[in-house]
Amino acid sequence: MNEAYTACVFSAQRCSSPKPRRRHESAIKTDSSDASDAQDASPAVSAHSTDRQKKSAEQTAMRGLRVDDTLGKVLKATIDKLKINKNEQSNASSHVNDITDKVIAHLKRNTTWCEEIERLRTGSYYENVKICEPDEFDVMMTIPVERVDIQEFDEAGAFYSIALKRHTKRHPLDRFLNEDKTIQASEMLSEFRDAVKKAVEKLPYQIEMQRKKPKCPAVTLKVKMEENGKTISVDFVLGLKVHRASWPDFTKDGFKIENWLGKKEKANMKHQPFYLVPKYEGKGNTEHDGVVAKDAWRISFSHVEKEILKKHGHSKTCCEDVGQKCCRKECLKLLKYLLQQLKEDDSKSNKLSSFCSYHAKTTLLHACATRGNDNEWAYSQLADCFQQLLEDFVKHLRNRHLPNFFIPSHNLLHQASPSSCDFLANAIEIQRNNNFPIFN
Repeated sequence: MNEAYTACVFSAQRCSSPKPRRRHESAIKTDSSDASDAQDASPAVSAHSTDRQKKSAEQTAMRGLRVDDTLGKVLKATIDKLKINKNEQSNASSHVNDITDKVIAHLKRNTTWCEEIERLRTGSYYENVKICEPDEFDVMMTIPVERVDIQEFDEAGAFYSIALKRHTKRHPLDRFLNEDKTIQASEMLSEFRDAVKKAVEKLPYQIEMQRKKPKCPAVTLKVKMEENGKTISVDFVLGLKVHRASWPDFTKDGFKIENWLGKKEKANMKHQPFYLVPKYEGKGNTEHDGVVAKDAWRISFSHVEKEILKKHGHSKTCCEDVGQKCCRKECLKLLKYLLQQLKEDDSKSNKLSSFCSYHAKTTLLHACATRGNDNEWAYSQLADCFQQLLEDFVKHLRNRHLPNFFIPSHNLLHQASPSSCDFLANAIEIQRNNNFPIFN
């Protein structure tokens, strides 16, 4: 990152951020001022002046077109740069599948409460929005539960305490129950971690298990690839697969895809189960109705997100050989890359630690729900669409409010400070107004 750009970032913090450049804005202003001048001029001078000014306006408009055309080329070149090598992708995926198969087999044989464990592939790789390298994989390992009592743990509706309802037979999860039948998420995750550790010790791979991160539901493995010496990360996330007639009440005002993917698709997706992962916020020993925070569960719709991104178009043929190509996924990849590049700058990393790719994905989901027609995301309009998505994201940052797409009462930015939100918004505005030098 050069010194001029760094100085520009800090300058943006001290003063108000510049307004986003609008297409042909300068040309429109020129036309307006020319009309005013022409009214006051003499007929001869006016005719000559008007011709000159008209020519100037046309030149200004053409400059605007060239700028937009240049931006389109920059963005398309960046997208090409973000493509994953197919051989590396195939190799990494093969290793992950083999490791996952063996870990699941070990869990089923040696851990009684994991006999019915299932895998659920989630995350950017399986959504086809992974960028740069096939180096991160998310696999949820879920235990099916049916008769459960779900009580909100927080006012936002994203975290819950889960209790098994009365059952006549012994349940595999009985060992993790409190007296009130609520499931001890922390104990369950601890045993899961120990079981995975024993499973990977026997595998013929160079695997290093990462230290447990506070509040994190994942067991993270770092796997060194013999073929190219690169390291890939595999997150095994423990989860509960919940079968219920309906999703929790907190979701009733979210998931607005009727004008985008349609009412039928929404109904089909809402008939699917939902998932809960052992995750909490704040201090682990904080109590709510007798349940401590470390035993809370966070609701997850990662499987629905994957299906949404797979379908992604208002038209069923969107991006198929016979359909119009859209730029929804490309816009998401560009936003993820922009955020990644900004976070890699040491001068910004501390300020941007609260932000992640899920904020980018959620921004896209809201944008698609608002602008559902495929012609609003035509690939030929990539530059305009990306600029509009950034405008959405900056607005969320300025307001410090980004609602969970499924649970609107849950603000994904509530833990980010106002100063960090403004810092990121300013950094993005600088990139927008300079044709994204960070992509070069």
